[in-house]
Amino acid sequence: MIGSTYGIKAYQQALGQRQAIEGKVAKALGTKPQAENGGFMDALTSSLEKVNAMESEKSGLIEAFAAGKSENVHELMISLQKAGVAMSMTSAVRNKVLSAYQELMRLSF
Repeated sequence: MIGSTYGIKAYQQALGQRQAIEGKVAKALGTKPQAENGGFMDALTSSLEKVNAMESEKSGLIEAFAAGKSENVHELMISLQKAGVAMSMTSAVRNKVLSAYQELMRLSF
């Protein structure tokens, strides 16, 4: 966990330096700096929110089916499969990000 904290701090510091350099270049050229149009963190956050929404929908459908409020088994099964696939993909992305981070930590500069 300590290593990940340093990694995040280093990443944030690098982003800050990049923005400062872009600002200086834009000022020297007399243009406006480019606006951030979303990055990896925004995409990751959005994806996690969607997965969370699918999980919430799944839980709601399970509760409704168990309470007898809904008899739509097809919708329930589709929701279960969607949430399962989304969670599997999220786990796969997480594992790839962690392995990439570990690989970066193994590099010697």
